Amino acid sequence: MADPQATLAYAVRGRVVAKYLGQLGLVLAALALVPLSVSLLAGETPIAWRYCGVILGLVAVGAPLARLAPPTHVRQAEALAVVALAFIGSALVMTWPFTAAGLSFVDALFETVSGVTTTGLSTLADPAAHPRTFLFARSWMQWYGGLGIVVLSVALVMGHHAAARRLVDPAGGEPLPAATRTYARRALGVYVAVTAAGFAVLWASGAGAFPALCHTLSAISTGGFSPHPESLAALDGVPRAIVTALSFLGAVSLPLYHAAAVGPDRRAVLRDPELRALALMCAWVALVLALTLHVHGGVPWRAAIAGGIHMGVSAQSTTGFAVLPVGELPAGALWVMILAMTAGGSVGSTAGGVKLLRVLIVVAVVRATLRKAVAPAHAVLAPRLGAHPLETEDTAQVLALVVLFAGVVLASWLPFLVAGYDPLHSLFEVVSATGTVGLSTGITRAALEPHLKGVLMADMLLGRVEIVAVLVLLYPKTWLGRHE
Repeated sequence: MADPQATLAYAVRGRVVAKYLGQLGLVLAALALVPLSVSLLAGETPIAWRYCGVILGLVAVGAPLARLAPPTHVRQAEALAVVALAFIGSALVMTWPFTAAGLSFVDALFETVSGVTTTGLSTLADPAAHPRTFLFARSWMQWYGGLGIVVLSVALVMGHHAAARRLVDPAGGEPLPAATRTYARRALGVYVAVTAAGFAVLWASGAGAFPALCHTLSAISTGGFSPHPESLAALDGVPRAIVTALSFLGAVSLPLYHAAAVGPDRRAVLRDPELRALALMCAWVALVLALTLHVHGGVPWRAAIAGGIHMGVSAQSTTGFAVLPVGELPAGALWVMILAMTAGGSVGSTAGGVKLLRVLIVVAVVRATLRKAVAPAHAVLAPRLGAHPLETEDTAQVLALVVLFAGVVLASWLPFLVAGYDPLHSLFEVVSATGTVGLSTGITRAALEPHLKGVLMADMLLGRVEIVAVLVLLYPKTWLGRHE
């Protein structure tokens, strides 16, 4: 007897996926003009020629595909496939220019994956030994990867139709607060404005123009790439504090900025549960890290507090800048940072992790379960987030994502244990990659085994597109099945 659910399954339509990948390719070509300009100004001709080749190739392939007729609707599987392929494809395409900086193909791919997923893990011992175009391009990839290539494309080239709505929110979550293109353009406007303001303040603080630009792009995108091998430790006190503040701002939901600027009730922004949770988590993690550094690490109080704040915000916002050697931190500090990296920042921000809103939902479900255990049998106690009751479907999706995140971490941890790496350090590394954080205990390096580099690259992609999109991409029935 035929499975009744199988008769309802449709494979993705190749023309639909091709059309939107074509449009995304054109946007990616436009974005590549920026590092091309930097390479020309820096006189780094070999890299410039490669960017020219990438741009011409993207236009040659993308232009015909983008002219395909738009569909009347886009299925969820098609949107998820486009989003996953956009991140994978952009990393692959940009690998060729990165090899001009003297990197092997695997290490160049690692850098591009880490860049576009806003992770910040790097195999390079000394980034400063590489060309300026390469250093800028890493931060630039984090900047447009943070906002999302798809959101950029909707803001710049796509219309208001339902297909664009599906691409911006492929998982079909909460309704967007405005028409799709309006929403995308607002997000882009906020992103550009915060980036420009951050760069101006950081440059005025005494940081050089180039370091200020690279750090701003990486901080607002919660990416964490630094042109210095010492990361934030290379910056003076005031510039370092500014970068940490920008990292926190990058983990705040972008729609909140618009609401704070033009909303009818601007004070309501401060009552946002995720914003409050982010501030409280950063403060808690910073305090615990400071105590751990002082009590167990013997660090003086002033340095412990400063280090706790910088490292706490870096871990919670999933930015990944470091002011201390992570591999030398006490075990208690590493466990606290693992929890922070897992929780991450706000939904609608550039941060990674499972997202604080989902953590709050899990807490609400647990609280409701405990209350039911002691309540009368006839009591109806649905989980609530503040004054809002939670739908069963929403809580089920959140719990599924949390389980998938944990499953990816555990499955990725095993190869490191088999290879003989320290259990706590390797767990930290895997959580950092899956949460798109970028802090490292020192395991990620040029000498890391190629298959383990592959594991971390897979983790970064799974964490950035939130696992489901990649699973849909790999699911055979996504491609092999009925067509309309």
